[in-house]
Amino acid sequence: MLVLGIDPGTAITGYGLVSQDGADLALVDYGTINTSQHVPHPQRLQTIHRDLGEIISRHRPSAVAVEKLFFSKNVRTALSVGQARGVVLLAVAEADVPLYEYTPLEVKQSVVGYGRATKDQVQQLVKLLLRLDFVPEPDDAADAIAVAICHIHSARLKAMLAEQEG
Repeated sequence: MLVLGIDPGTAITGYGLVSQDGADLALVDYGTINTSQHVPHPQRLQTIHRDLGEIISRHRPSAVAVEKLFFSKNVRTALSVGQARGVVLLAVAEADVPLYEYTPLEVKQSVVGYGRATKDQVQQLVKLLLRLDFVPEPDDAADAIAVAICHIHSARLKAMLAEQEG
């Protein structure tokens, strides 16, 4: 299984590809899609859509996991991130790849085992789970990797439960 995790944002959209082979997880690729605040908003969204489409086309993930938007005190930021999320969902739908969504709480619980884990704790567990010598940077990419790991853990759990039932 190859999962593309995405942490959507207008200025920076993080992505991380994690493969699963049995119990082993491996980091395949990660990075960010960056847009300039000096570019009109519609063109920024277009860049996210185009670049994400290229990443999906190049790697052909078996699933995409996206972080759900959580309530923000800054309405303008929440709307902007929501628009970036919409463009991400569109790119995934156009590629006809199964999409899964997780809240930040679900990601933290899945990766660290504690829903109120700090960003540093999540990053350290990502490093440990993927047997890396470094913490992936920037934060947006590390968060996207954590979303991918969350989906792999969730899919593994669902498969085990289905096996027990059937």
